[in-house]
Amino acid sequence: MQRFGLVGLPNSGKSSLFNALTGGNSPVAGYAFATTGTHLGEAKVADERLQRISRMSASATTTPAAVQFTDIGGLAAGAAAGEGLGNRFLGGIRELDALVLVLRAFRSEEVEGICDPVESLYTLELELSLADLESLERQIDKKRRQAKGDATIGPDVARMERAAAVLAAGTPLWRSDLPDDERRLLAPCVLLTNKPIVAVVNTGEEAVAADVEDTLGAVASELGGAETLAVCAQLEAEVAELPEAERAEMAESLQLGEGALARVVAASYRRLGLQTFFTTAPKETRAWPFPAGSTADVCAGLIHTDFQRGFIRAETIQWDELLEIGSWSAARAAGRLRAEGRSYVVQDGDVLEIRFNV
Repeated sequence: MQRFGLVGLPNSGKSSLFNALTGGNSPVAGYAFATTGTHLGEAKVADERLQRISRMSASATTTPAAVQFTDIGGLAAGAAAGEGLGNRFLGGIRELDALVLVLRAFRSEEVEGICDPVESLYTLELELSLADLESLERQIDKKRRQAKGDATIGPDVARMERAAAVLAAGTPLWRSDLPDDERRLLAPCVLLTNKPIVAVVNTGEEAVAADVEDTLGAVASELGGAETLAVCAQLEAEVAELPEAERAEMAESLQLGEGALARVVAASYRRLGLQTFFTTAPKETRAWPFPAGSTADVCAGLIHTDFQRGFIRAETIQWDELLEIGSWSAARAAGRLRAEGRSYVVQDGDVLEIRFNV
């Protein structure tokens, strides 16, 4: 399960977005620090391909991919020095796969807080950088002691010191000039600003399309073209509270398109380089997210470790070709299933059946 952390300033609409994404009940109020703890919620990833494959197979169970969202208390300016709630909740999101930066763009007389998304971005980046610096300095001290008895640790220390210098200037690693391979080697340090990010600009109900596009462009430019999307979290959260049968009609009437969950997940998948393969049978049809470029044996291991250990071959066909033929057995009879070895690079939309022996 992919895990995403929602990070924003107080009253950015972060908790409303969390509720919209998960159907949860994270506290929402017009004053700062209504969220004083960490809230977890899961959401199913909608995929029309999965539903169509399942109907074809008349599967008893349809299992979509799931993602987890974490909502933490808002980060105020000076959080690293203890302002507001401080940054004590950040430890709970260090192990997550990506961060969703929630940037407020709506104005309200009832809800205090910064409503300039670029200014919010600068504040978040500074506080996250300082939190990373504090964590990294402790790790550098430990590594320096280890390096006294092991010269091979020297390059690790030097690399961490270069990252610390960037962070000390208030610059997040995602904005730094550090080479990509060096940032990858910093992964064991578990730094927040070394994670993939998606920016969500939280707009007002009456936002004008042209203004939204300009705002998105400004934020994306600051982030070097990172995934950036606009969401009206308040409206999305209200729709999420409705019975499931009524949500689609209400979302259409409010012109919300495919909805916040689908858009945030799609952006996050692209940022993480994730694709999806499927397995199908009368018992269950299931979606499996996997890192793009993964080989067949690695994908088999996502289903069960025994499948990877005893991998023989994968029988595969693209989902739309399978639907055109009408069934797995018909595809086999027609010779349309491909037998692929462990080095086969699985493609988005592949339907797999793994042959193995342990």
